[in-house]
Amino acid sequence: MAPNESHQHGDRPLRTKAAAKRARRKLTEDDVTVVEESLLKRAVAAAALGNAMEWFDFGIFAYLTVTISKVFLPEGDPTSNLVATFGFFAAAFIVRPIGGAVFGPIGDKIGRQKVLALTMILMAAGTLMIGLIPSYDTIGFWAPVLLLVARFVQGFSTGGEYGGAATFIAEYSPDKRRGFMGSWLEFGTLAGYVLGASIVTALQYALPEDSLLSWGWRIPFLVAGPLGLIGLYLRLKLEETPAFQKQQEQAAERESQKTPFLKLFAENWRSLLICIGLVLVFNVTDYMLLSYMPTYLETNLGQNATFGLILIVIVMILMMVVITFGGRLSDKFGRRPVLAAGCIGFILLSWPALKLVQSGTGAGVFFGLLILGLVLVTFTSTMPSTLPALFPTIIRYGALAIAFNVSVSLFGGTTPLATQALIAGAKDAGLSWAEDIPAFYLMLAAVIGLVAVYFTKETAATPLMGSGPTVAHEDEVAGVIEDYNDPSSELAQSDWAKDFSTSEIPIISGDAPKQETTGS
Repeated sequence: MAPNESHQHGDRPLRTKAAAKRARRKLTEDDVTVVEESLLKRAVAAAALGNAMEWFDFGIFAYLTVTISKVFLPEGDPTSNLVATFGFFAAAFIVRPIGGAVFGPIGDKIGRQKVLALTMILMAAGTLMIGLIPSYDTIGFWAPVLLLVARFVQGFSTGGEYGGAATFIAEYSPDKRRGFMGSWLEFGTLAGYVLGASIVTALQYALPEDSLLSWGWRIPFLVAGPLGLIGLYLRLKLEETPAFQKQQEQAAERESQKTPFLKLFAENWRSLLICIGLVLVFNVTDYMLLSYMPTYLETNLGQNATFGLILIVIVMILMMVVITFGGRLSDKFGRRPVLAAGCIGFILLSWPALKLVQSGTGAGVFFGLLILGLVLVTFTSTMPSTLPALFPTIIRYGALAIAFNVSVSLFGGTTPLATQALIAGAKDAGLSWAEDIPAFYLMLAAVIGLVAVYFTKETAATPLMGSGPTVAHEDEVAGVIEDYNDPSSELAQSDWAKDFSTSEIPIISGDAPKQETTGS
């Protein structure tokens, strides 16, 4: 067959790549998705609330680490028991990439909504299980074993949560509002952490230590049961994303031309590396502030543990107040400028902010943490819309889940342990700047993140790769088509338009007659 001939695929001629380059593909009304505002709000709310409940479950373990070490381990050296309990905390990060590798491809095959419902069930079950496990004094060796199993279930579930939730919101959102809508996902994450920390703090204040150790610590874990049912109900009520539905229709039309997942995965290696770099700076800074700083204040600066936790909660609440504004900024000015500003902010402000924290005064500690929190908002508000846009619809969930969780496990989850180990090593070496290592760690992560941002393509206000444009109202459809047909418009010059215009997706040629088809 000549290279410029068209292949017939059923009743629709499929143009070859050479023909597609000569004939720019037309954008029609059928290619543009209109998402109802009510459906969009329900989708974003369900994903964000579900995410909040997942991270409530995941966070309360970190806030009850000292208590858990006393309940599930035999009496002994408190420091050794605490380290062992941190090992249980880290166990969840070990299996997160496995969860991402399992749930991600399944989500690309059967749908985002179904997998997100499953992760909700597993997380709630794992957390509830921790609340029901008898203490070491009751069942001995089996107590820490069952605790480890529950943490594996939690980590496995979390591996499929963030990538799926980010993909779900991104595919539902209108192109011009994806940053704002995506920022609600991290609003949910912060809400889950705040709820967990608040309940734990209230229990520590209200109960004597004996009561907290005997039964009080179980309350947050038992709350996970009904919270999980609420999250499951919300997610089961949702429809599948429009982008996934269209992708499935196209896959059915091109049944004979399916490309193996691993081949598609390999073809996107550049995007995978960029995703790992972006997630590195996102999670190192996140875990440094929200997970490690309370420990740093207590063990390195001698502050009261509850004092540090309360300040972190206040900072998280203030981050929730401004996070959606960060999403709007990324819609207006682009994802890359906002992310680059965050990286530069950590490079310039990490050391001064840490010096404020080291001052020891209430105001100094608070404003130091607040500076770090506000810079972190540039990532939390923008990453949920940036990361899904790196990959085509057909592998978006799987590629994002795998790359995200590999980066989190290698870099994010190890941040508290690595930072504390570096500080201890520097102190043993007699280095005067040992206590400043958290700032240097943040600055290094920011430099790596800045490199990743440099190689990231701008995707604000453009359709997702492998999908058509998405708008909020019917009257926007004609404008999108007009922009696509105008060679000077931003849409026409975008990478998405270049890919779409030469796409080999089955298209109906204006001068090609339809073929008669008969049932088999």
